[in-house]
Amino acid sequence: MTAYSTTVRALHLVTNAAWFGGSLAGAVAVNPAAQEGDTPRERSEIADRGWRSWGPVQGGAIGLHLVSGLAILADNRRRTVLHPPTTAAVVLKTALTGAAVAASAAAYLNGARLGEAQEASEEDLAARRRAEDLSRRMRWLQWATPATTGALLVLDAYLGEQQRGVAGLLDRPMSLLRRS
Repeated sequence: MTAYSTTVRALHLVTNAAWFGGSLAGAVAVNPAAQEGDTPRERSEIADRGWRSWGPVQGGAIGLHLVSGLAILADNRRRTVLHPPTTAAVVLKTALTGAAVAASAAAYLNGARLGEAQEASEEDLAARRRAEDLSRRMRWLQWATPATTGALLVLDAYLGEQQRGVAGLLDRPMSLLRRS
């Protein structure tokens, strides 16, 4: 494996970890912390501050993850075409990545709409209903990104094990002991 391949794979894993970790932190900490506000407007502002701070990092991680994924695919294009298990893994990774991007985009859009509806909900009954509907949707949608990006991390671990071959950590020292 070349330094280029190692660098691209590391970038791919680190950006996925950031994508996963940021979305998980949002679901576990940012969104619940926003509920501590006294008014709907205050709750919306708290969540908005957290997501505005993280948004550019998350966006950069997603972009670099996609670019590094394409670089890995280009680096392994021959194996991807000629080795059916690799082809299947690439198809699965592509589907999971697409689902993660869709979940992230949907959470972003719904979160923005929810913030707007919450801010208007004190004076507007229709906005209050819209905020309630969007809140219900966000309760499950906020977990879709960590679920899909976590699945990508697991798949990458599995694929790494497949590339490792038969030799394990203790195989080399044990073979030396058997020789003596």
